[in-house]
Amino acid sequence: MSQPTAQLLLTTQSSTSTSGKPMFFGPETAVWKKLTADVSAETKSDDKQKIVAGAKQAKEELKNVLLSSLQMQHVVVLAGSGTSLGPITKGPSMWTLWDYCVNVNAGEAGTTARKFSQAAEKVIAEIGYNIAVEKENIEALLSHCEAYLQVKTSADVTNFITESKKVILEKCSEFIDPADANQLSAHRTFLHRLSRRRVRDSRLKLFTTNYDLCFETAAGKQGLVVLDGFSFTQPRQFDPRFFLYDIVRRPTTGDEIGTPLEGVFHLYKLHGSVNWSRKEENDIEVELNPSPDSACLIYPAKGKYQQSYVQPHLELVSQYFSALREPNTCLIVSGFGFNDDHLSEPILAAVRTNPHLRLIIVNPESDDFTARSEEKNKYWDALFSLAKQGEDVWLINANFGDFAEMIPDLKSLTPAQRLTRDIKLVAGSI
Repeated sequence: MSQPTAQLLLTTQSSTSTSGKPMFFGPETAVWKKLTADVSAETKSDDKQKIVAGAKQAKEELKNVLLSSLQMQHVVVLAGSGTSLGPITKGPSMWTLWDYCVNVNAGEAGTTARKFSQAAEKVIAEIGYNIAVEKENIEALLSHCEAYLQVKTSADVTNFITESKKVILEKCSEFIDPADANQLSAHRTFLHRLSRRRVRDSRLKLFTTNYDLCFETAAGKQGLVVLDGFSFTQPRQFDPRFFLYDIVRRPTTGDEIGTPLEGVFHLYKLHGSVNWSRKEENDIEVELNPSPDSACLIYPAKGKYQQSYVQPHLELVSQYFSALREPNTCLIVSGFGFNDDHLSEPILAAVRTNPHLRLIIVNPESDDFTARSEEKNKYWDALFSLAKQGEDVWLINANFGDFAEMIPDLKSLTPAQRLTRDIKLVAGSI
């Protein structure tokens, strides 16, 4: 029996799409296929029927692709900042962090002219930050500040970095509202669908660059168990050995053989977390509201690559590299814009060198990103080129919430659908 092809699913989230319509592109399609019927009052009856039938067929085709993806032995997720953005989740964007770090009238209506705080204005002038070139980019600004401190001592720049880190820590912590049942609906749906895989398959591995607690909070509301590399005793301390542990259900019949507990997944926070604190003895502990200096975070800056080679981030990145090399793996990358080279490059390398990988990119602007002639992201360009060359690469126009709804609910399949799925698995066709 032939082994099923591993599947790599990438998802990023943005505000709008050039087309604004859900559709997908794959090596077997050669053209973008629309997932909704785009008809108007002027559309002829025969044409309308063809358009509706085409959209229905495209939906079924995409469903089969996603369904086969979830049957892989390994399912891995890389979640970026886009999974926390949007009017429902309300997580801070990079521009929001700039606003609160730099402007004295931050948070006011978007049309209000912003005014620099005295501290920010002084630092921007001192380090020579050119907004016309670098734009209002908090990552670029902090990178310039850190580079400046490498060659010159400045109390003003040092204080600005400290205050900015405090703002980032607060904004990434305070937006989750426990009373808002709808805020994390996309996260809950996403985890619920993926947690319904067969227990005999390997545990879901969820890697994220986010500092916030969206996935932990959503998992708690769903009754899921998170293995995050921290001990089960207080104080909870980081030890990578806990990623090797699992939870099983012991039978009450006296049989000593247990079965894996449902709804358990591994969580790897590549850039740290708002509730991680680095102690004097260099231990990492879970702590509510750590100080900016003790918080174990890789703050937005170009130096993220170097910072990722410090524990515990080194261990987490190592686990990430290892997961990408596994055969028969489904990797879902959500909310990730391919702007972090130390995470993007291994994905591209895995697609090129791992013959068992299928790549599916999901983004509400994926058609726009792949069509740009200027300011192209090299990873988007390379991955789209692989799709056009006939490699097993797929692209989908959808945001994180829409994609969560697209994921098939494995336990809600009809008997006929399960039989068809099992026959295909035996035949090695998926």
